[in-house]
Amino acid sequence: MIDFLAQSGTAPFSVALVLMVLLGVVEAIGLGSSAIEIDIDTSDAGAIASGLDWLNIGRLPLLMLMVVFLTVFGLSGLVLQGAALALAGGLLPWFGAVPAAIAIAAPLTRRLGAGLARVLPRDETTAVAIDTLVGRRARIVIGTARRGHPARARVEDQHGQVHFVMVEPLDDSSLTAAAMLLLTARHGDIFHAVEIPTDIFSIMRPVP
Repeated sequence: MIDFLAQSGTAPFSVALVLMVLLGVVEAIGLGSSAIEIDIDTSDAGAIASGLDWLNIGRLPLLMLMVVFLTVFGLSGLVLQGAALALAGGLLPWFGAVPAAIAIAAPLTRRLGAGLARVLPRDETTAVAIDTLVGRRARIVIGTARRGHPARARVEDQHGQVHFVMVEPLDDSSLTAAAMLLLTARHGDIFHAVEIPTDIFSIMRPVP
């Protein structure tokens, strides 16, 4: 068996399976999916982009899709060479077996990738619209806010993510870092805020 896997006709497929195992480990421990990204301008590379879309890249993490392809490619090549050995008594040359295995692996990868994309859980985004910050409590972190002179404030959205926005008072008062603020409206890039009492129900986590 080792001799079969190490021959020149089967070595590309053996290497593919070894790479599959290594990439599978990388994907399993969470180092891979975010480490490789593809950014293609479809106006300049329409054919390439169409090909990648056909393979379901973008619907499935790239490393996971690579694991699927290497698995199917490696197994297809070994089965093909095993059949050649049994029927003809010898292996196909690697430069003939590799294209044949790719021709088998590409459509199978597409089908398997589409199936995995349907059953795998999708990432849920916690991005929020900027207007949803109206009604949230905030604290100034840089400067003193006056009418016409906004200051930078820290506010948390409903997911606990921190945003930094520019705020100014509605009247002629001054808002400092000591004040607890309530964002009441947004006009362009500026939020209007009013000072509210700092009590047990409105205390925010300390600004780091």
